[in-house]
Amino acid sequence: MTATPDTGADTTEPPQLKRVLGWKLLLLFIIGDILGTGVYALTGQVAGEVGGAAWLPFFIAFAVATLTAFSYLELVTKYPQAAGAALYVHKAFGIHFVTFIVLFTVMCSGITSATTASRAFAVNMLTAFSGGESPESTSPALLFVAIGFLLVVMFINFRGVAEGVGTNVVLTLVELTGLLLVLFIGYWFIAGGNAEHWDAVVAFETPEDKSVFIAVSAATALAFFALVGFEDSVNMAEECKDPVRIFPKVMLSGLGITAVVYVLIAICAVAIVPVGVLAESETPLVEVAQAAAPDFPMTDLLPWISMFAVANTALINMMMASRLLYGMSKQGVLPSFLSYVHPGRRTPFAAIVFTTVIALCLLVYVSADPESSIVGLLGGTTALLLLAVFTVVNVSVLVLRKDTVGHKHFRTKTPIAVLGAVTCGYLVLPVTGRDPQQYVIAGWLLLLGVILWALTYWYHRRSGQTTKAYDDIPPHEIP
Repeated sequence: MTATPDTGADTTEPPQLKRVLGWKLLLLFIIGDILGTGVYALTGQVAGEVGGAAWLPFFIAFAVATLTAFSYLELVTKYPQAAGAALYVHKAFGIHFVTFIVLFTVMCSGITSATTASRAFAVNMLTAFSGGESPESTSPALLFVAIGFLLVVMFINFRGVAEGVGTNVVLTLVELTGLLLVLFIGYWFIAGGNAEHWDAVVAFETPEDKSVFIAVSAATALAFFALVGFEDSVNMAEECKDPVRIFPKVMLSGLGITAVVYVLIAICAVAIVPVGVLAESETPLVEVAQAAAPDFPMTDLLPWISMFAVANTALINMMMASRLLYGMSKQGVLPSFLSYVHPGRRTPFAAIVFTTVIALCLLVYVSADPESSIVGLLGGTTALLLLAVFTVVNVSVLVLRKDTVGHKHFRTKTPIAVLGAVTCGYLVLPVTGRDPQQYVIAGWLLLLGVILWALTYWYHRRSGQTTKAYDDIPPHEIP
């Protein structure tokens, strides 16, 4: 038997992600990612901005998101790899710092989304245990439960959560069950001629300091929180069986289905419950179910279902945020301690703790002002960060037209990409009437990222180390 000479070269290929997602499972993933905290917690906040026509901002938000979806479809079928916006921006501009900012912005949107979910979880939990009576918005118990919830999410994240497709299917079905329950109860009530506020569905009740246009713009910017899971779907490209073929129909179908659900829920809510009550409530769907069918047995289950839905949102987003932070640290973009992996659990322990601390600080910061709407403030900040990423992606698809690949792929019309960039960019601006505190929170989060990046860059310059360039990393390894 002749021994094979050892040349010292490692010829083994790195393991690839397993392609397990067909179009059905991918569709459920997209639907489950979009349905969640947005519809369960923010319907009342949107109604508070525009009045009874609360369905309109959701409709516009999904329309704008669909424009961006065409850009994502061109990019994900052109480059069917994980990494999403960061990969596309890096390919388009090749500037390490710009790629970092996009990555950190996506990470921050996950943290603000999870913090929003923690508040929604606390409200629904106390409502469930009190037999359907919503707690006072200034109740210290809300902050206590929300902090405890984030710590539990951190512990689960540390233990290592199996992100199996089967789990996502179960969670999605639970979310849909709650929404279908509200729709069934609500429209049965409306069909019986009991909806005293049906005329309000086409009425605008805007704050005195805002015109209808500005109020709708502000509500649309807030409604974009519903699309927080939209960017996640393209990160599943390497786990799809045929991403180039199935992504276009699945992404557009997922957006269409969820848009119909959001619009129907908004119409149902304002037709049954007075807008003022919805705007003040942090559990708007519970208000709808109790008003339409107070004696219906399953109405009592809605706070529990809502808890399950927002918990799913928080866990997914905190896992995403910690993995992005870990990935940036591993590449030398952020301090090396953030890439520490626990030897026993094999999870990014330092990044998990760091992102949890940021979320806790955010929660305490916004809770310090009893006059502010915590869910609306954090939800709006999430939407602000997300819209900024969408704007850059729409520009990237135009820049990358000069880059050709060796296979056929989806191609969006240039005017659609331009319109997507303009509309998303507009919704980022202060002229939309969004709460200035959202810019403050987003600014502090991004400043933290830039400081960490600058410290790492300075340390590498002094020690003679170099930051690993994205061009040197296989696309599937970009976080």
